[in-house]
Amino acid sequence: MKFLLDQIFLIGIVALSGGALLWPVLTQRGKKVSPAEAVQLINRAKTTILDVREAKEYAEGHLPDAKHIPAGELKQRMAELDKFKNRTVVVVCQKGARAFGAAKLLAGAGFENVVVLEGGQSAWQTAGLPLAK
Repeated sequence: MKFLLDQIFLIGIVALSGGALLWPVLTQRGKKVSPAEAVQLINRAKTTILDVREAKEYAEGHLPDAKHIPAGELKQRMAELDKFKNRTVVVVCQKGARAFGAAKLLAGAGFENVVVLEGGQSAWQTAGLPLAK
């Protein structure tokens, strides 16, 4: 018990840093789809792909027919997507983290079916699926 009391500051730092590492995993809520499931959605239904990466990342390669609106501009440019409210929207970023914030914004704006590509474009490439440039 004396050890715990003597090291309470270090224990607090360990607990806080562990919580900070787990926070992104715990806050990622929403629907996710694998690259294979995304392909099925694209082939079976009217689906819109929204790429929320920065312009430089988008120019290096993106999913075919993806609409590009960087995550930082999404709130201001939401009107461009209004005609897709009744479609499934697949949100894509590089690894999947930025897409959750964008998906939350879209859901709050009344989009009916918003999903995030799990693992982002990196997972798409790893699966050997095509990219457009």
